[in-house]
Formats: sequence, C-alpha cells, structure tokens
Amino acid sequence: MSVRPSGIHHVTAIASDPQANADFYRKALGMRLVKRTVNFDSPDTYHLYYGDRAGNPGTVMTFFPWPDAPRGRIGAGQATVTSFSVPEGSLGWWQTHLARLGVESSRPAERLEEDVLSLRDPDGLVIELVASTDHHDTDPWDGGEVPLEHAIRGIRAVTLTERDHEQTAAMLQGQLGFTLAAEQGDRLRFRTGAAGDGVGDIVDVIASPGARLGHVAAGTVHHVAYRAPDQQAQADWRQTLLDAGVDVTEVRDRSYFTSIYFREPGGVLLEIATDGPGFDYDEPLLELGRRLRLPPWLEPGRAQIEQGLPVLKTEE
Repeated sequence: MSVRPSGIHHVTAIASDPQANADFYRKALGMRLVKRTVNFDSPDTYHLYYGDRAGNPGTVMTFFPWPDAPRGRIGAGQATVTSFSVPEGSLGWWQTHLARLGVESSRPAERLEEDVLSLRDPDGLVIELVASTDHHDTDPWDGGEVPLEHAIRGIRAVTLTERDHEQTAAMLQGQLGFTLAAEQGDRLRFRTGAAGDGVGDIVDVIASPGARLGHVAAGTVHHVAYRAPDQQAQADWRQTLLDAGVDVTEVRDRSYFTSIYFREPGGVLLEIATDGPGFDYDEPLLELGRRLRLPPWLEPGRAQIEQGLPVLKTEE
C-alpha cells in the first residue's frame, strides 16, 4: 500500500446540552474551544471543536450537540473509548482536579504497561487520560484551568469494540496501513508506524463477539478521522479504498479540511481529513472559537441560523 496514515486527525461525538459540553471540555479537561461553527449538513446545531492552542491535527475532539438528543448506547460497531495523552506523573493531579469539579474517575488495572484514568463526560461518553512519556509535537493549551505541566497533549488512541474483529483487523492492516503492535487478552493494539508528531497513532480493537450493538446518539462517538497531509494523499487513499471495493464518499469541503468517509467492516464510520488549511483559515489564532463562523455557502442565512441556536457562553 502506498498510502500510510499519520495518526488521528480528530474524533467527533454526539452531545446534548452545548453549554454543559463546552463547560466540561474547557474547564474539566482544559481544552481550547478552537472553532464555534455549525454542522454543515444540518446547520440547526452547533459543531464545536476543542484542541490545543491552534487545534493542531491529532489534538481535536469535536461535537454535534443537539439539546433534545436521546442518550445513545455504547456497544459493538463503535469507537467506544477516546484516550488522551497527559504527561507522566500527572494522573494524581487529574484525579484531584476532577473530584473538585464533581467528576467521578477511576484508575483501572494497568494495561499494556499504561497507567490510565477513566471518566465520563456529561453525556456518558467514555474518556481516558493516559500517562505517556511519548514525544508530542503539539502546543498544549494553558489558557484554562489546567496548568501547562498537566495539560492534555493530544489524542493518544481510540478503542473500537467489534463482534468480528478479524475483518476489522484485516482492513486496518490492509487498506489502512496499520501494524499489529501488541495483544493482551481480548485487546489488539494497532499502530500507524508513521514518523509523525506522536499523537493519535494507536487503534485498540476489543474482540467482543457477544457484545450488544451500539446506537449512535448523545454520549457516543459519531466518527473517527485520520490524517492525510494534503489533498493529493487523500485522493490516493480514496482510490486505494475504491480499488478494494470499499464504498467511499466524494470529497467534501469542511472549510478547515477536506474529508472523505467510509465504514470499516464492523460498522464504525471513518474519515480521512486533510491537515489543512487549518482552524485559523477564517479567524486569527488569538480569536479562535470566540464567535460563530460559517462557511461561505451558509453565510447568507446567518441571521436565521443564529436565531435557531441556543446561547453559548464561554467567557472569552
């Protein structure tokens, strides 16, 4: 295969209350709101992006918050855990910080030599903080309530829960270019093997033949996006997938990157997103996330869109 992933670009999930979502990811997790826009396919809801100072690829978690969204069900055919890297020795600080905010957390048994803190966001989405000594070429945000020495460095991994893990593993190692790096019980760890910036290069697959199928709604991941350095690499990757018989969308303009979408055999929706042009495409770096930004084709309807969106206070 000529195209290789360079790690996770972003993870997108469904939320309910946009204010509770923004408060949690900004205050509890200390991430920066790097873009306040709308779902381009359904502009009656926000699309909120959180990340490091510039929203570098590999640091970004995004949400579609529908205020009346029902609670989803985490299960097979989903990305069931999103894991963030934090500096080694930080988990004790994080436990104290989260407890002070009333967020429950736990430290499960060490796995694959990792020290992990597990928690849930206001909608029940499973989040992990993983102590890591890996190099991360990112720019952690220190403008919130989390000091720089403990701040999230980026997305470390996603975990896919699969009834038939063999088909998923075949795609990961075939059309997606991952390498099987480790196994522990029902967990298979795949890595990109790419020499990147140290973020988002892990996919864990949980083999769970009897698992109940998940239902995507509030508190579940909608899709996982992987990085392509540019549009040519994205086009090459799309052709590789098409040649393998995978049903792939056309290229879609997301303003801050372009995207293609497809599903892996277990049903998880995946995306290939370009690194650029980036989140400072339509506003200065210092002002990211402060105001609602719309793509040119939605700008004529700004007044109606703004009227239909709930008030979102971020104290910027």
